[in-house]
Amino acid sequence: MIRFGTNPIAWANDDDQSIGADIPTTRILDEAGRQIGFDGIENGHRWPDDPEALRALLAGYGLTFISGWYSTNLLLRSVEDEIRAVQHHLAKLKHNGCAVCIVCETSNAIHGDPKKPVNERPRLTSDEMQAFGAKLEQFAAYLASQGVGLVYHHHMGTIVESPEDIDALMATTGPATHLLFDAGHCYFGGGDPVKVLSRHVGRVRHFHAKNVRDAVARRARSEGWSFLQAVVNGAFTVPGDQEGAIDFAPLLQILKGANYDGWIVIEAEQDPKLRNPLLYQTLGLATLKRLSKAAGLI
Repeated sequence: MIRFGTNPIAWANDDDQSIGADIPTTRILDEAGRQIGFDGIENGHRWPDDPEALRALLAGYGLTFISGWYSTNLLLRSVEDEIRAVQHHLAKLKHNGCAVCIVCETSNAIHGDPKKPVNERPRLTSDEMQAFGAKLEQFAAYLASQGVGLVYHHHMGTIVESPEDIDALMATTGPATHLLFDAGHCYFGGGDPVKVLSRHVGRVRHFHAKNVRDAVARRARSEGWSFLQAVVNGAFTVPGDQEGAIDFAPLLQILKGANYDGWIVIEAEQDPKLRNPLLYQTLGLATLKRLSKAAGLI
């Protein structure tokens, strides 16, 4: 069953918590749940860390907890240490009935550094990727044994950013490791979302509907901006925004062809002082529902 969700970074950013700091938490939840009508919402720094307190808070606004980002450090520590480190996060996911754990390797990531150009992101050699993939698969197998699927989030400023990185990660991992396909990070990372999704849709267990303003992304590359500079300058937007470069219709058709039945989540961080989250998220959800209906997903 397809369900539609959002992420609180449209209102209050996690990487730069000064963005949206003036927006009350109650406003975020009221707009996302009661006013716009999303089915669920992903994790954010505003939510309570206690699993039951989180469930109760979101339920009061008609929302369920979809999942949340978990930063792995597998390049630096053992799989056993990673398993010990994930326990609290895993307990929160299990208590809230989450199907997936969103994972990204951040031990050497630069997306949270406002002074580091996104072009200087870390890269792995083929041997290093092979070793990382083997450890990630072991970690994913553990999560699967706990009833939660690992979905890897390819992301700007990290070791898995480009379409070649995504291909390599999928080639060096096994059946326990799934993919969170993010249309916006794929595009910004130099990929054609239709081609990349077509190659890997069989491994996709989670979908982020992030759109990109092409001119801003190009400036970020050519002028050496950091990832956060790109965000505040409007690199990302929602499906349906005419400034966005991504056509979501063929992507949803690909999902339909693969019998996708997970979450479709709008994860589109913008400066809320410049682009009203209520208006943009409303546009994004209406667009996704219209296109999903046309594709036969709903």
